[in-house]
Amino acid sequence: MRFIFLTILILISTFGAVLEESRWKSGETLLTFFEKNSIPQKLYYDLDRETKELADEIIAGVRYYTLKENGQIKQVLIPINEELQIHILKKGDKYTLELTPVVYQTVRDSFVLEIEHSPYQDIVKKTGNKKLANEFVSAFKNSIDFRRSLRKGDKIAIVYNEKIRMGKIFGSPVIEAAMVETNGKKHYIYLFEGRYYDDKGREVEGFLLKRPVRNARISSKFTLRRYHPVLKKYRAHLGVDFAARKGTPVMAAGSGRVIFAGRKGGYGNVVIIRHSDGYKTLYAHLSKFRRGIRRGKYVKQGQIIGYVGNTGLSTGPHLHFGLYKYNRPINPLRIVKITKSKLSSKKRKKFMELASKYKSEIENVIATGVKPKKYEEFDFMVSLMEKKSSIKKEGGDG
Repeated sequence: MRFIFLTILILISTFGAVLEESRWKSGETLLTFFEKNSIPQKLYYDLDRETKELADEIIAGVRYYTLKENGQIKQVLIPINEELQIHILKKGDKYTLELTPVVYQTVRDSFVLEIEHSPYQDIVKKTGNKKLANEFVSAFKNSIDFRRSLRKGDKIAIVYNEKIRMGKIFGSPVIEAAMVETNGKKHYIYLFEGRYYDDKGREVEGFLLKRPVRNARISSKFTLRRYHPVLKKYRAHLGVDFAARKGTPVMAAGSGRVIFAGRKGGYGNVVIIRHSDGYKTLYAHLSKFRRGIRRGKYVKQGQIIGYVGNTGLSTGPHLHFGLYKYNRPINPLRIVKITKSKLSSKKRKKFMELASKYKSEIENVIATGVKPKKYEEFDFMVSLMEKKSSIKKEGGDG
């Protein structure tokens, strides 16, 4: 993994190579990127089915990095998700492409602040982090009415994890615990097994999914990243595959608005639905769409939106079902399986022990007056040099 960082530093310092940071444009595909940058299209067409499908997961607006020497591309790093990226390397006249883990530093942080305007506005103002503000508001959405309950001077406190890549915030933050004080009363939430609960073990999130295909067998599960011991490559599957006969009805897993209905590269016929609280669901390889399903259409949970098919890069009839929160792929089965708002006695005991630790940590944050930080202010070269010796890695070339 350190090879890329060392190579970048050597090229920049010795040969005057230029490192450029760009954002992936809306509508851009890996193939059009190759065309625009004079990279042989054969490189794309020689990719296997899984890699082509993953290339369709590149999110518009994501930061990617290009290393150029004398105007020619030497290396490119394009994140697919928070764990895996596309690495393009030019050796002589030949280009190669492989999937490698994203190198990032995980920072665990916390802060307390007094409300001046609203939790969202104040978090953004103090941290510059809109995703953190969104996650905070979303987490408390079903337990506190911020407009009616909060007053100027009330306090909020957050304990969270943040990923830092190339000196800047990367991906979505994960709030472990948070507190809102209203009229002198403190309200807590704690993250447990991917969901938020209050200090009595009651679930506070309202979003719940249903299976999009009835009585279907799961043929492939979700994984952000794994190293294939035989292929000697990193693979990922950003969703769950439900094997079913062609023509089997596919239902909306949750209520929301259709934001895409059409062809999408290796995914074939796709429907994407935007739900509340930053969630999106993706339904791929459909044989056809239900009549009337188009962009802008509002659908209800359980409503048929299409039919199982084999379109795109598919080896047999199935539905590829993806779930995203603020464009971050997450395991749909973790959300789909949750049908009860209360924890079992065994899980409740485990949760209460964890909640007690989190509560003590939050109280300490409040008592010591820990202030928010802005990670955007990190210097790129300083961050890059620090990563050589201190970054927490899990293997690969980032």
